[in-house]
Amino acid sequence: MLNIIGRKSIFLSFSGILVLASVVAIGIFGLRPGIDFTGGTQWQIQLSDSNLEAQPIQDLFADLGVQNVLVQRETTNGSFIIKLPPLSEETRQEYAQKIEERFGAFESLRFESIGPSIGSRLRSRAILATIFVLIAISLYIAFSFRKVSYPVKSWKYGLVTLATLFHDVIVPTGVLAVLGYTSGVEIDTNFIVALLVVVGFSVHDTIVVFDRIRENVLLGRGRAFEETVNESINQTIARSINTSFTLVLVLLAMFFVGAASLKLFVLIMLIGTLLGTYSSIFVASPLLTLWHEFGKSK
Repeated sequence: MLNIIGRKSIFLSFSGILVLASVVAIGIFGLRPGIDFTGGTQWQIQLSDSNLEAQPIQDLFADLGVQNVLVQRETTNGSFIIKLPPLSEETRQEYAQKIEERFGAFESLRFESIGPSIGSRLRSRAILATIFVLIAISLYIAFSFRKVSYPVKSWKYGLVTLATLFHDVIVPTGVLAVLGYTSGVEIDTNFIVALLVVVGFSVHDTIVVFDRIRENVLLGRGRAFEETVNESINQTIARSINTSFTLVLVLLAMFFVGAASLKLFVLIMLIGTLLGTYSSIFVASPLLTLWHEFGKSK
């Protein structure tokens, strides 16, 4: 049997370092909001030259004096996604003519434009939605464990879950802050969706472990709480790892052969899945026992 609780200081220290590094990265580098949050245009085109790379198109807009332009090539169909500041229809027609003059005939597959006010509204709602989900999940778990008040109060399960979910959310956000600084990666609504999916997956794994702890506490009253928690983790660890492994395989396939526009979404899902599995085993339950020890010492 693995003595996870006995080595909880190692696991919690590692998680603490990850969280601290992520907070520092966000504080120093900040996050680069995409057009979903700032307003702008996303234009997808299909050129006749299938061998053309993204850089020549980027250079064209630079020659036109357009700033804050990002061009990505889709690996699935060879089309290009161009992200620009908000455009009028007249300006769009002008850019289309320039593209055709330099690269030949092309097909416009999609054109989306978001105003600054809508982007600001989406940003505030995304932040509120994430905070609401985290708090609602914590309150639900506290309510669900209300019949297990010994030796740890039910509301502590909820707060430990909240701390664990914060861990699973802040680390991918820190990674995006670093990628935004080094590679110009922007966050959009897909990033928020990915975080919420990660939260759902992580809390599912955490509840499985907590539920086994609840069962073992009720069946084995009188045993040391740390021993009960460690046994519960060992009873559920294989299930958690196997479930996550199957999802990681799918996400790896999507990341390497999927559409370029989904790479950020898949990357956040991949990091979050690994973190969620780690936190449900090596963070949530150790935090619970640490709080229990602190309460006994007082």
